[in-house]
Amino acid sequence: MRVLVTEDDDDIRFAVETSLRGAGFAVDVATDLPAADEALFVNTYDCVVFDRVLPSGDALDYVKQRRMAGWGAAVLFLTGIDNPVEGLPYGDDYLVKPFAMPELIARVRSLCRLTAVAPPPVLRHAGLELDPGRRTATRGGRPVSLTVKEFTVLERLVLAGGQAVRRDDLIAAAWDAEVRPSSNVLDVVITALRQKLGPPAVVLTVRGVGYRCG
Repeated sequence: MRVLVTEDDDDIRFAVETSLRGAGFAVDVATDLPAADEALFVNTYDCVVFDRVLPSGDALDYVKQRRMAGWGAAVLFLTGIDNPVEGLPYGDDYLVKPFAMPELIARVRSLCRLTAVAPPPVLRHAGLELDPGRRTATRGGRPVSLTVKEFTVLERLVLAGGQAVRRDDLIAAAWDAEVRPSSNVLDVVITALRQKLGPPAVVLTVRGVGYRCG
């Protein structure tokens, strides 16, 4: 699940970013509305966290305009104003500062589920079974322990139905914008998946493109 955090306070932004990443989210950050607008143009997010009042303007007004244009991402406002409820017709939830990080994580996770397309109960391919709801995997009936990144990459490959998936698409699905497509993080995960899944190989390399399930 990918989240954009727009917050101008350095300490709050760092705390929110660190907490969400620790909970398994891919997180991008912006310090103002123009930077958020650019990120939203380039990427798709399951949830966007906005500080309500930013130096570049009122995030509520920005969200209003995007909603009128048909934008449907879940929005969580961080606010310190006396009447935060006024933002709810345009956002989906709010937290009044100061707030507890476990509560923020729970709210963001709940909002991501609201906008997520429900995956099949179980994904199957070549003796491999993935349960996206429980985030469990088996190969030939044998449990396979996967990290969050490994599961996300493998799920994306299985969902492609044997079609090649580009490297940068896999990175975008499992990591945030700080990971460059040329990074070797994906290679490390692919190597780990091949070792954990065992023979015959499930994850195949498509030279010059990326990977596919075989």
